[in-house]
Amino acid sequence: MDVNAAVAAVAAIAGVLTGVIAMLAFRWSEREQKRPTRSSLHTDAVLPPGVDTVLSVLRSSAVVLDEADAVVKASSAAYALGLVRGGKLAVEPMLQMARDTRRDGEIRQVELDLPRRGTGRGEALAVSARVAPLGSRLVLLLVEDLTEARRIEAVRRDFVANVSHELKTPVGALSLLSEAVMDASDDPEAVERFAGRMQIEATRLTSLVQELIDLSRVQNDDPLEDAEPVRVDELVAEAIDRCRHQAGTKEITMAAGGTADLHVWGNRGQLAAALGNLVENAVNYSPARTRVGIAARKVNAPGGEHIEIAVTDQGIGISDKDKERIFERFYRVDPARSRATGGTGLGLAIVKHVAASHGGEVTVWSAEGQGSTFTLRLPEAGAARDRAHQQPARQIRAGGAGLDDEAGRSTPTSPDSTAYETLPAPEVLP
Repeated sequence: MDVNAAVAAVAAIAGVLTGVIAMLAFRWSEREQKRPTRSSLHTDAVLPPGVDTVLSVLRSSAVVLDEADAVVKASSAAYALGLVRGGKLAVEPMLQMARDTRRDGEIRQVELDLPRRGTGRGEALAVSARVAPLGSRLVLLLVEDLTEARRIEAVRRDFVANVSHELKTPVGALSLLSEAVMDASDDPEAVERFAGRMQIEATRLTSLVQELIDLSRVQNDDPLEDAEPVRVDELVAEAIDRCRHQAGTKEITMAAGGTADLHVWGNRGQLAAALGNLVENAVNYSPARTRVGIAARKVNAPGGEHIEIAVTDQGIGISDKDKERIFERFYRVDPARSRATGGTGLGLAIVKHVAASHGGEVTVWSAEGQGSTFTLRLPEAGAARDRAHQQPARQIRAGGAGLDDEAGRSTPTSPDSTAYETLPAPEVLP
C-alpha cells in the first residue's frame, strides 16, 4: 500500500509540473508574438497610421527615411528611377537634403538631372525632389519625373520660334511690296508687277495659316470618333483633282492604278488631306513632262490586313541625310525650291500624324536623281473597325497643344520592285 501511494503521489506531482511548464510556455509564446520584429519596426510600427496607404496612391516616387538614413518605405517608381539601391537612398544630393531637413525641419525642393539607368548614351532624367519632415524622426522624399515635361516645353519653344519665323517672311514681304506699290504709283507696269508678288505672298501666308490649323486639328482631334469606311479610289481621285491644275501647268501626267474597291477605316477629311499632300509634293518636286503614279494594294501584316497607297514621282529625289528629317515640321530639303513652289514645310508632318492617329504609318524610299516613293499604310476597313469596337480609340498626341515628338520619324524603306507588277494597267488622267 505504501508503494502504491508513493507512485500516485509522484504521478500527481509530475502532472502538476507538466501543467505549470505548459502554461509558462504558452505565456512565453504570446509574449514573443507581440514583440515587434525588425521588419515591423520599419513599416507598421514606424510609419504614422494611414501614411502607407497615401504613399501607395501618389503619382510621385516616394521614399521615407529614418533617423539612420535607412529606407523605411519606397514606392516601386522610386526603385524604377534608381533612387533606392540596397536599402539606401542612392542619390547623394537628395540624401544631403534629407539630413538637412531632419536637422532643422525645413521643407526643401530642388531640380536635378540624374543619369538614366540602362542606357549608355549619357541621357539624363530631369526630376524635381521635395523633402519634408514626417513626424519627429522620419523624412519624406517625393520625386517627380520632369523629363517629358521638359521635352514638351522644348518642342513647344521650337514650334513657336519656327512659326514666328515662317509668318514673318510673308508678312515682311507684303509690307515691303506695299511700300513699293506706293512709291511706284505713277508706273502702272511696276504696280502690276508688285501687286502680282503681293498676291503670291498673300497666298503663301494663307496656306501657312491653314496648314497650321490642319496640323493642330489632326494632333488634337480623335479621327476615329467620326470614322467610317472610306473608298481608296475616291481618295485617289480627290487627290488627283486637287493637283490637276499644277500638273497641267508642268505637263505632268498623273496615273492611278492598283487594286480596285479597297476601303480603309477613318476620318475621310483627314485621309484625303494626307494623300493630297503626298500627291501635291510629288507634282511640285517633279520636273516638267514627267509622270506621277498613285497605286493601292492590300497587304498582310502582323496586325492584320493593311492598305498601302504608294505615290511615286520622277523628281529630284531625297538624299540619305534628309530622309530622317523630312517629316519634321518646317523642314525643307531645298528651302529655295520650297519658296518657289509655295511649300510651307508642314505637309509631310500632317501626313505623319494622320497615319499615326489611324493606326498606320508613312514611309519613304528615294534616291537622288531617281525620284521618290511615299507609301501610306493604313489598316483595312474591316480589321480596323473590329479593333475600334474591341477597345476605345486612342488619340495619338504628345504633350498636347498641337505638339509632337519629332523622334518618331518614319524609317526609309526600299519599295518592292515587284509589288505592282500584277496590278491592272493604270488609268492615265490628263
